[in-house]
Amino acid sequence: MKMLTGLLCAGAAVVAGLVSYPASAATADGAQIRDLESRFAAAVAARDVDAIMKAYSADVFVFDLTPPRQYVGAAAYRDDWKAFVAGFNGPIQFTLSDVVVTTQGDVAYGHSIQHIAGVDPKGGKVDMTVRVSDVYRKSGANWLIVQEHVSVPIDLATGKPDMTSKP
Repeated sequence: MKMLTGLLCAGAAVVAGLVSYPASAATADGAQIRDLESRFAAAVAARDVDAIMKAYSADVFVFDLTPPRQYVGAAAYRDDWKAFVAGFNGPIQFTLSDVVVTTQGDVAYGHSIQHIAGVDPKGGKVDMTVRVSDVYRKSGANWLIVQEHVSVPIDLATGKPDMTSKP
């Protein structure tokens, strides 16, 4: 009965959350990471770079889509996010899906699909889907992203990125 109650509570948490997680991550740490990702998604949609950066540690390391090849530290990555937000005129539609997070002690790792849409400053349509892998570290009572890798599949026949990739 105890196991059934736990599974029902985990299922309710998944249904209630903005981001879905497997039952194995429905722990207190999983819930904290879910909250982190939900706040991050809301911050991107709100174009709030300060709130976006609250998801990252000061020593974050990132491979992103845009040059340079890597961003070392939150200050460098903040500049990338500023440029990203400036690339939109008006609201940003941002959704997370296929989120999977695994926690083990003070370290966790996960991946998600992130869809971004909106209008660029010249009035053109922006619509892209990226794959993101994150490593999280718990510092005190808080989880933060310490490593991130953003990517898109490449069409090997054309050498071009597939920015609207579907499974």
